Amino acid sequence: MNNEFDNKLKSRNIKPTAMRELVLKVLTEQMTTISLPELEQKFDRADKATLYRTLKTFEESKLIHSVDDGSGAMKYAICQDSCHCNPEDLHVHFLCTKCKQTSCLSEIPVPEINLPDNFSFESVNMVVKGICSNCKK
Repeated sequence: MNNEFDNKLKSRNIKPTAMRELVLKVLTEQMTTISLPELEQKFDRADKATLYRTLKTFEESKLIHSVDDGSGAMKYAICQDSCHCNPEDLHVHFLCTKCKQTSCLSEIPVPEINLPDNFSFESVNMVVKGICSNCKK
């Protein structure tokens, strides 16, 4: 097993397994978000249920975050080491309408939302749509 991935899993209190390390490796190498079907295609023999459970475990432990970009498939991206998925850690996502890739714009925080009294914040999802730099070339 890879020490780097083993340590990253342990730091989030996730029991390292070979499959979890492989999934973490794929997620770490991604430049954009990835959906469960796309993740499945990265493995010759992987049970969809196992991959789904792995993603859910990672998400519950705040190792990854999910993105609903409006494409119809939930997508996943690795969290930065300093992220705890608190409101101040939330960032904007960008969906390219040409190549359909969704990117984390970690440097752009989701604006603070002042809710009326008696409303409570649970989550927010901000997706900006347009043409990415690769497609503009």
